[in-house]
Amino acid sequence: MSTLRVGLVGAGLMGQEHARNLLAIDGVAVTAVADPDPGSRRQAEVLLAAMAPLVVPDHRDLLADGVCDAVIVSTPNMTHAAVATDVVKAGLPLLVEKPLCTTVEDCRALAAAAESGPPVWVGLEYRYLRPIRMLLDEVAAGTAGPVRMVGIREHRFPFLPKVGDWNRFNRNTGGTLVEKCCHFFDLMHLVTGAEPVAVMASGAQDVNHLDERYGGERPDILDNAYVIIDFADGSRGMLDLCMFADASRFEQEVVVVGDAGKLEALLPDGGLRVGRRGVHGLGAVEERPAVASGAGYEGLHYGASYWQDTAWVESVRTGAPPLVGVDDGLRSVAVGVAAHRSIDEARRVELAEVLK
Repeated sequence: MSTLRVGLVGAGLMGQEHARNLLAIDGVAVTAVADPDPGSRRQAEVLLAAMAPLVVPDHRDLLADGVCDAVIVSTPNMTHAAVATDVVKAGLPLLVEKPLCTTVEDCRALAAAAESGPPVWVGLEYRYLRPIRMLLDEVAAGTAGPVRMVGIREHRFPFLPKVGDWNRFNRNTGGTLVEKCCHFFDLMHLVTGAEPVAVMASGAQDVNHLDERYGGERPDILDNAYVIIDFADGSRGMLDLCMFADASRFEQEVVVVGDAGKLEALLPDGGLRVGRRGVHGLGAVEERPAVASGAGYEGLHYGASYWQDTAWVESVRTGAPPLVGVDDGLRSVAVGVAAHRSIDEARRVELAEVLK
């Protein structure tokens, strides 16, 4: 196909980021946008005015019109299962934003629907952050040796406002450790190459959104947690999440330790630290500066979502399988669900009981 015609379902914060990414990719046209919110539709019309896309409130109208070759779904989390299933049934390749769905059951149902249908790519774009790519290259090269531990710290600002304030409630998001942290659980699996087998977590809502009310209801989303994950090969991971740590130098720190050394990716712009046992010591490691993303549009994710969308477009064009598929989406959601269950029930949770 000379021009790939893409439809956007969801024109809020992430939908507009995808739109700007696609505007910067050659040979792509955004031919349709669907969103039930009038304000989001107006913003999409202005942003994409040069392409004059079809703009409708219902995604089913977008699918019925036959103006798209592929679709990006960036609607609120609790709608992913229904919307993405409709796109699969329409036979169109799609990229669905993280999390794949808010429950394991919905992830399984969508995966089953996609088994004999079009390819489904899951938007776990942290894989494409430049310091993360640098770290993954070193892991693959064996610099750290066999991976024993993966530590991820995210200290950042609170959740941003979303249309209709849907992201203030666990029933809509799947919970903070699904909505936000599926990225990190995906990275841990990618680094270790092993399946998660058990989760133990502690977390709470201590600071954020306590004075907010929506329809008289107070938000119930966690704003801090520790999550420990055991993997099948004996390696382990830990997430340290704080969403009231605005005063931080780095938003994320990803640390991988193996028999031969230690790797530290500092995000968004801190580059990579490489320490080799027997070569370096405490305070003396190799510092590799951050590398420019080279993205056509930097956006909210420092170019990561642009490179993700570029890879997705290429896979749609060539028919190559997704690099980040429904199995990745399901696994990352399952770990988040297990972490919330561990917090609620104050116990270690086996992944088998979440996935059964």
